[in-house]
Formats: sequence, structure tokens, C-alpha cells
Amino acid sequence: MVPLTLKVPVPFDYVFPSGVLCLGVDAAVDFDRLNEPDNQARDKETGERMWVVRVMDLDPAAGKFGRTTEVKVKVIAPHAPVPLASAVPGYPPSVEFDGLTLTPYVDSQRCKSTGTCMARMAYSLRATAIRPAGALAAAA
Repeated sequence: MVPLTLKVPVPFDYVFPSGVLCLGVDAAVDFDRLNEPDNQARDKETGERMWVVRVMDLDPAAGKFGRTTEVKVKVIAPHAPVPLASAVPGYPPSVEFDGLTLTPYVDSQRCKSTGTCMARMAYSLRATAIRPAGALAAAA
């Protein structure tokens, strides 16, 4: 039987063939615990803290048809992931993700009460860590 929350492990190069630039790291907010002092979202399976890493996809096809090139990847880690300084001053650092998984879901927010439904297939990305781009290639 297929589980309801299917998490498909995918290689970083498959999702981001041209690489990504890290735009920022923020704590994921659990809106059900908004009034509590510690309202950071936690992973349901491990209980670890969740961090939202905003990246810019460098694939030229990512920005076609007026789409945004910004992608959010949730990183499950006890502490905030910190990208290293950029190799090019004034530009965001280039990063890669370890343990990247893809979870498909149906985005039904476009469905209207008038009977028209423009639901679409969407996916969320999760990872276990970030590292500087090319770190594995440099180690080999």
C-alpha cells in the first residue's frame, strides 16, 4: 500500500540541474502554536526543528512565462543551517542540499465555490542539510 505522505528521495542535480543560490534561512512557523513562545514548526516524524531555506533556481527555464525562480526548501535540523560566505562578493552563496526528498500533493486552493476547479499537482521539497556547491566534487 502506498503511504499518504509519499516522500521520494531525489538527487540534487535532478531537481536543480543548474544549481541554486541561497537567499536566506528562516524558522518555519507553526501557525497552530502562534501564541506560544516557541512557535517553530517541528517535523512530525522526528520532532526536529524545521527551517525554510529560500533559494533562487539558476535554470533558465525556471523563470519562463512570468514564473518566479525562488523556491523554498524545508530543512529538518536541530540548528539553523548556515551557508558559507559567497565565493563572489556581493552575490548569494551557491549551495546544494543533502537528503533531498520530494512530496507530491494536490493544490486545491484555486477551486472556487462556483463549480470551477483549477486544482493542480504541486510538490514540496525537504532536505536534511545544506552544503556549499561542489563540496562533494572537491572532496573526491
